[in-house]
Amino acid sequence: MTTTATTATRDQALVAALRTTLVGDVIDRTDHRYEQARRVWNGLIDRRPAVIARCATTADVVATVAAARAHRPPVSIRGGGHQVAGSAVCENGLVIDLSDMTSVTVDPAARTARVGPGARWADVNAATQRHGLVVPGGEVSETGVAGLTLGGGMGHLQRALGLSCDALRAVEIVTADGVLRTASRTEHAELFWALRGGGRGLGVVTAFEFELFPLGPEVAQSMVLYPYEDAAAVLAAWRDLVPRMPETVSPEFALWGIPPDPGFPAEMHGAPVVVVAGLYAGPAQEGLEVLAPLARLGTPLVDATTVTDYVTSQSGSDPLFPAGARYFFKSHFLESFDDDAAAAVLAAGAARPTPQSLVIVRTMGGAIARVGDDESAFAHRAARFNVSIDAGWTDPAIDDDAIGWARGAWDALTPFATGGVYVNFAGLDEDADRGAVFGTHAGRLDAIARTYDPDGILTAATARH
Repeated sequence: MTTTATTATRDQALVAALRTTLVGDVIDRTDHRYEQARRVWNGLIDRRPAVIARCATTADVVATVAAARAHRPPVSIRGGGHQVAGSAVCENGLVIDLSDMTSVTVDPAARTARVGPGARWADVNAATQRHGLVVPGGEVSETGVAGLTLGGGMGHLQRALGLSCDALRAVEIVTADGVLRTASRTEHAELFWALRGGGRGLGVVTAFEFELFPLGPEVAQSMVLYPYEDAAAVLAAWRDLVPRMPETVSPEFALWGIPPDPGFPAEMHGAPVVVVAGLYAGPAQEGLEVLAPLARLGTPLVDATTVTDYVTSQSGSDPLFPAGARYFFKSHFLESFDDDAAAAVLAAGAARPTPQSLVIVRTMGGAIARVGDDESAFAHRAARFNVSIDAGWTDPAIDDDAIGWARGAWDALTPFATGGVYVNFAGLDEDADRGAVFGTHAGRLDAIARTYDPDGILTAATARH
């Protein structure tokens, strides 16, 4: 038989096996739901899998992994489907789709939450905030919990509470042999180490157990907009301020466009602007005083420092990153942020290809750095800053220009960086250099992958959640 015929036969057998065993939906190319089911958040991604196994239960996951082991298709794993590289969907293979497994169960007495692999941070925030508790998550509530956590998990609370992966107490995972395991500090400890920042291709997660922290429902947050012509002065003042701010704040600096918000005149929408932001991880009224210096870095256009509820705070940026738009993100870690690095950031901001594109500097340290370098697979504990170059656009005709801007800006910042790259902001799959992403941990991660997937059933599913 030809290769095409062999693949078609394999796919038919795979679909038949899945339909025999799964409670959830099995969607192949003949299904009217296929076009929608294969889409992910990033509209730049246009891959056509052979079949999508939309798992409804842990037993479905076990059965799907067994089918993958028997038929050996390319495999990808979809949680929230929000990962920038679009790795949740593969070409001509099997998508293990966990997007229906969204349960969140909170134990307020134990301060823990059990979270399904398809949940998004909006689901987690809604459940935990009923009890005034949080998991340190990301910055856009539509982001999937699985992808963010397995890659580390930077967010507004990172200096105060650490990365999302630092809050993990245990992970339930189906490994390539089809066995459901619990990984924690006392069970499968090496696997647990790998899942905290390096959980790529190590299995299919079916539940996360997180430690919860008291915060909310009211929080103080700051978002201050400055004129773009003041960018250099504001950045210099921000760099001077950041070392003096407490770890209860993770200050951010961004060069962006004014959002299409009704609060701004329509003629201002998209105009370049400087954005300075922070969220206070403590009592709200106290936070207003701590955040106040962020509005004194120049003469603001808008000072939106306020007390709001945590759920609203975490979802405020969701409309700015709509599903179906086109995205390409690359990032660097920096140990310091000197004048030359600042000049490179300003130059990148000046060349942004669209109003939706941004350059954002996030502060690190604090609780992130208090976790030992070798205590988890996240390899960038010593970094003091992360600079992300985020291209966003809607017109396919400018794909090359938008991606070229991000890559060029990343190249210009390389001399000031550590050489490390955040796996969640690493460009497309071909951009993600394993040594840059995992540093000295790459060899240990490879050994763990060989232990739990010696035949490479799932190992190719890198960054797929």
